[in-house]
Amino acid sequence: MAVKVLIVEDNPVARSFLCRVVRESFSDGMEITEAGDLEGARRQLAKVEADAGATNGNGFKLILIDLELPDGNGMEFLGELAGKPAVKIVTTLYSDDDHLFPALQRGADGYLLKEDRFEVLVEELQRIVRGQPPLSPAIARRLLSHFRPGSSGDSGPMGLNSGFGTLTSSAVPSGRGVTLDPAPEWERLTPRENEVLTYLSKGFTIKEIANLMGIKWFTVNDHIKSIYKKLNVSSRAEAAVLASKQGLV
Repeated sequence: MAVKVLIVEDNPVARSFLCRVVRESFSDGMEITEAGDLEGARRQLAKVEADAGATNGNGFKLILIDLELPDGNGMEFLGELAGKPAVKIVTTLYSDDDHLFPALQRGADGYLLKEDRFEVLVEELQRIVRGQPPLSPAIARRLLSHFRPGSSGDSGPMGLNSGFGTLTSSAVPSGRGVTLDPAPEWERLTPRENEVLTYLSKGFTIKEIANLMGIKWFTVNDHIKSIYKKLNVSSRAEAAVLASKQGLV
């Protein structure tokens, strides 16, 4: 079954360019839907969710969002997508803090600059299957410079060193550690989630886990998000500690 992708971009040339980037980035079959404004994006999202139904989970798995749209701001759409399983990536020309950090706080899982070369964008999108957040090089440098001053080597308040799917939409409270008694949350993990966590703790990438389990990498990413939510963690490191306590690694 083809993976559904939504590209929200008002410029037809840029939209066509992003379609090519997506198709070049992934080996899975892609079913790309295009929207030129917020109204169209909302309409396509509602249609796909209605067609997918409440249980089969065949909605959009990847959504690329421009920040400047004719009928509003892409930030609005990011807020509306909160809680949905899709991987949400901003594609924009803006590299300043006033756009970058609000987008991450609204739930963006990545931030790409459309001005980057085709090959660079393909490489950055492919970071998803390696378990890394897709970030344009200039954006990655900006984030490092923002969080490095006074840091003690941790991943910063947004978990940026913890791998894809762990780029949180709100700040992690300082001093929060791994829960000492994880048993109640642990018991809520499904057998499939336990299997994913075992591989994750052993250092396998999302793509490698998908190959080992015979499932799509988007499905692995969904499992990881569910694991983090159930265990109340925000990184592979925290999840690995819990897995170690339970004797999985």
